[in-house]
Amino acid sequence: MSKSKMIRPLEVTQDIVLALYRRVSTDKQADEGYSLDVQMEKLQAYAKTMSNVKDTRLYTDDGYSGSSLDRPGMKHMIEDIESGVITHVVVVKLDRLSRSQKDTLHLIEDVMIPANVAFISIMESFNTDTPFGRAMVGILSVFAQLERENIFERTRGGMQKRVEKGYWPGGGRTPYGYDYDTTQGILIPNEEAKMVRHIYDRYLAGAGMQEIADELDLKYERVVYNIITRKSNAGYIVYNGEEYRGRHEPIISLETYQQAMQLLASRSAAKLVTKTEHLLTGFCYCGKCGARMRYMKWGKAGYKLVCYSQQRSKQYLVRDPDCDVPAPYAEDVEAGVIQTLFAVSKEKLANAQKSVQSGSVSDMLQEQLDRAEVKLRRLYGLYGDSGDVYLLETINKTKADIDRLTASIADENAKQEVALSVLSVYQRLEGIQDAWPNMSIQEQRIVLSSVIDRITISADYTDVKLKFKLSA
Repeated sequence: MSKSKMIRPLEVTQDIVLALYRRVSTDKQADEGYSLDVQMEKLQAYAKTMSNVKDTRLYTDDGYSGSSLDRPGMKHMIEDIESGVITHVVVVKLDRLSRSQKDTLHLIEDVMIPANVAFISIMESFNTDTPFGRAMVGILSVFAQLERENIFERTRGGMQKRVEKGYWPGGGRTPYGYDYDTTQGILIPNEEAKMVRHIYDRYLAGAGMQEIADELDLKYERVVYNIITRKSNAGYIVYNGEEYRGRHEPIISLETYQQAMQLLASRSAAKLVTKTEHLLTGFCYCGKCGARMRYMKWGKAGYKLVCYSQQRSKQYLVRDPDCDVPAPYAEDVEAGVIQTLFAVSKEKLANAQKSVQSGSVSDMLQEQLDRAEVKLRRLYGLYGDSGDVYLLETINKTKADIDRLTASIADENAKQEVALSVLSVYQRLEGIQDAWPNMSIQEQRIVLSSVIDRITISADYTDVKLKFKLSA
């Protein structure tokens, strides 16, 4: 839930420049007492009650709806607010500023408050230059957020029910091989469905994704991957992580889809472990352009790690055609990575173990949070019984305390998770250092894949990012 930003009170000695804003959209509104002249009289009368007024500026929108901020007077006033020309904005009634709660909050929280400009609505006695007025901004934010969440839940709930009944949720891209029938609300196979079946047949027959993409004149092998892994082809709808049986006609059988997924899994595992003779294949990225790096035979000297941006074999892997990062010898990088892997400080790991065993800080913070929540419930009860507006400040302070404690607990829990990760990694590495020279490349790569996230190589350094933080 969004938090209200707090505007600092203006000094009483500060010269005040008032922005008097008036708006009328129809003749009927003018007849009902909202004419520009009537608004002007009330605004000027209010301005005379304020001290230290150095200047007043009038902004008018005649014949403009309050449902949009696209009004000349409003735009001019916003420009003056952001340039620091004015200190207060005054309107006769809140709906003269806007009829949209979302736009009202945007103007107050995102335009006026950052510029230290107070907002005053005469008829509602709304003044963000007072503690009560600032509290009211927070209350409006709460209700605006609630309404946004209600709209989201209603939309998501309606979409969820459609999907549960087997209808396509709509929106986004229609899957390759289908058209979307808006009348029936389902997918209809089109002429491209034949190509989808062909892709599955070729893949299950042993063809690689790049080979299939080249045969069909598709731009990238990723296109083939996206088609193969899309379960809608087998008559299912995947929505919010859940699968539902769709009403649309499948292009392939569920059995075909499952066979393709099993083959994909086996090929991925084989690619990681057995289909390479190089230790760091798949881990290395260019520190200059961010592209992947590959092993390249470098005469009799061995192999170098070369940025894919400097190669043209796979155009979709090129990040910067002008990348000139030097290609280091793979043997040197491998030695450095292994050295880093076994240079993890046992002292830091021991400290992490102590941190895991000690939950005193989290327990203390949780006790404070429990007391604050009890206090907040009591304050809400008192406010409901008395209506004492001064309680709102205490309520807001207690809510801020709860937010702070909640964030602190989350931070402590995150530290605990990091410590556990470090300990887990240490347990994996324990005893491996002595055995490392006798392990096969495949066995070594399995260890690396469980510990290393990525390796970034630039002209000046090689950075090994592990799947845990050494600062834990």
